Amino acid sequence: MNTRLSIRPALAAASFVLCVASGAASAEEIKVMLSGDAEVPPVATMATGSGTITVNADMTVSGGITTSGVAATAAHIHVGKAGMNGPVAIGLVKSGDNAWAVPAGARLDADQFQAYKEGGLYVNVHSAAHKPGEIRGQMMPAMAGK
Repeated sequence: MNTRLSIRPALAAASFVLCVASGAASAEEIKVMLSGDAEVPPVATMATGSGTITVNADMTVSGGITTSGVAATAAHIHVGKAGMNGPVAIGLVKSGDNAWAVPAGARLDADQFQAYKEGGLYVNVHSAAHKPGEIRGQMMPAMAGK
């Protein structure tokens, strides 16, 4: 048996395992700052929000946001570039006074994950006064647009 030929599949398998292992371990924490100015159309409000959303290479998502100055009725991660509105990707759950969390086990699908990598996801918080959204913050990964 040719030794060179039998080593190639083993090297390919080892490379694949290393790539998968390193990819699964990588995660990116995205700091999100929410304001009415970022809503589409902009909303005049004193409400603000901030938090951290973590997106992992396996497309799982975790984290949460805290708001101030808004009686929030709902909060979501949406698909949409800055200046554009889009559909809900993940609904956040109320986790305390003025606090919203990504539910356990939340995961982006392949199209949503691609949008995330391109800076095309945002977090927004809805209120009775501003049903489409009162405050918003774009999720900008380090590699967006590169």
